[in-house]
Amino acid sequence: MDAVTKVTGRAVPLDRADVDTDQIIPASWLKRIERTGFGEGLFSAWRADPGFVLNRPEYAGARVLVAGPNFGSGSSREHAAWALQDYGFAAVISRRFADIFRGNSLKIGLLPVELPAETVEKLMAAVNADPTVEVTVDLETRTVSAPAAGVEAHFEIDDFTRYRLMNGLDDIGLTLQHADGIAAFEARRPGYLPSVGSAPAGLSLTDG
Repeated sequence: MDAVTKVTGRAVPLDRADVDTDQIIPASWLKRIERTGFGEGLFSAWRADPGFVLNRPEYAGARVLVAGPNFGSGSSREHAAWALQDYGFAAVISRRFADIFRGNSLKIGLLPVELPAETVEKLMAAVNADPTVEVTVDLETRTVSAPAAGVEAHFEIDDFTRYRLMNGLDDIGLTLQHADGIAAFEARRPGYLPSVGSAPAGLSLTDG
């Protein structure tokens, strides 16, 4: 996972409440066995409408999604977070996120940022009126700023999650921080105990 300290870029306004994971990435896309390529299916049902905001050229390349409340509800599919990140979003701002979606996002370095309703509405209106407005999400200071929109706001994130993100540590990365200790433990492990891929002395892995 890449380290995340600050995200700066233009934003897309998605002024819809209760956007669930099936709307984010429809179930028909879940047949893929890779973790990449889901960006093509992001909001695919809505993108069939030429007027949908992601189809508007002025929002191409935006890195921040400003969404309505209760974003990411519905199923627990982690593909929803994958699709947003694969499309190019590095942060999503909303009044409220579904807990599982928030957890899935944080595990891959996609920042779900909760702000008060009035702040989200102000930011939504600004980026809807002017697609050139830039938004900065700063993990170090725990702030969201958009000077052109008159927004400067603090957001909450626990210290451990912030540390993981700023150091690019997913679950595997956290485990590998203890690689020396794990190796030392394995070295002290009695030789007569079975290990993965081996059988106890006198037995064969094919024995019934």
